[in-house]
Amino acid sequence: MPRPATPPIGVHLARTAKTAGQAFDRALAEVGGSQPVWQILIALKTRRHASQRELAEAVGVQGATLTHHLNGMETAGLITRARDPENRRVHQVELTEHGERVFHRLADAAIAHDKRLRAGFTDEEIATLASLLTRLAENVTQTAPESDWTHPDDTRR
Repeated sequence: MPRPATPPIGVHLARTAKTAGQAFDRALAEVGGSQPVWQILIALKTRRHASQRELAEAVGVQGATLTHHLNGMETAGLITRARDPENRRVHQVELTEHGERVFHRLADAAIAHDKRLRAGFTDEEIATLASLLTRLAENVTQTAPESDWTHPDDTRR
C-alpha cells in the first residue's frame, strides 16, 4: 500500500483539537478554572435552576462525573444545590455570587482564547472553517452505505 501524501484528515483534526484543547485548559487554569467548571457554569447561566440531570445532558457527561464536579464546585462556594420542593428526588443547582464572579473571570479567559484562535483569519475564513467542521461531524455521525465509501487511494473508480 503506498504511503499517503498527507496525514489522514482525522489524524490532523485530532492533533489540532488536542493542541487547541490543551491551550484552552491552560488559559482557564491561569485564572483558576477548568473546562468542566466552565462547561457547568455556562450551562447554569443559560438554564436557571437546572436539575443535575439537565446539567449532565447539557455538559455531555454521566451523572456520576457531574456529581464529582458539582461536589467540588459546591465546596468552593460556586454553586448551591437544593431539593426541588415539587420532586424531592431532583436537586436544583444554582450559581452563587462567587460563582457569578468566577463565571465572568472564565468568560474573559475564554473570549481571549477565542481571539487567539481567530488570529490571522478573516470572518469569511472562520465561517468556512465552521462549515467544514460541521460537515466533518456530520460525516462521522451519519450512516452511509458501505458502497458509497472508497479509500482515498482507491483508483478503481
